[in-house]
Amino acid sequence: MINLQVIPPRSGAAFTVRKGQRIKIVDIEGEQVSDFICYNLHDKAEYLSSGRTIDYAETIYLTKGNLFYSNRSNVMFEMVEDTVGRHDFLLTPCSAEMFRITYGHTEPHKGCFGNLRDALKEYGIEPDHIPTCFNVFMNVPVDGTTGKVSVLPPLSKPGDYVILETKMDLIVGMTSCSAGLSNNFSYKPIGYEVLDVG
Repeated sequence: MINLQVIPPRSGAAFTVRKGQRIKIVDIEGEQVSDFICYNLHDKAEYLSSGRTIDYAETIYLTKGNLFYSNRSNVMFEMVEDTVGRHDFLLTPCSAEMFRITYGHTEPHKGCFGNLRDALKEYGIEPDHIPTCFNVFMNVPVDGTTGKVSVLPPLSKPGDYVILETKMDLIVGMTSCSAGLSNNFSYKPIGYEVLDVG
């Protein structure tokens, strides 16, 4: 992991990748979520869609072998490796508003939404164009009877990772999640690396 880029705790990053490259996302210390979102590099109105991906996969628990679709039903990437097997694509990025509404914080952190907003600004992506992210390593079981969702500590251990193979040129936004409940109340870094194939 010589070329591993590190996203510090409670912060975000944005970068571009080309079709056919792979993105390796690493939980460096364990039990740390990373919110992941992407856009078509050549048309930012096309973005990663939770609804379409879950619809076509017929599962909320996405893992190795699953394709991830855009709002236009085009494949954006495939998960080709996954050492954890549990991630979330239901919950939106944590935000200052969420911290106020859910936890009653009077001086809340800007959250993953704010960090993505800041990181994606240089690519001309407005806050209202940040949809539900793919929450890598997040553990959100759903009760089969009531539909109640719970946020439990991630199952990821130090060094666990996923690898995503891109199917189009992308703008990517990522965070090291800011919500205590999502990360077992310990804020840690997330690593990523862009890999060439072949």
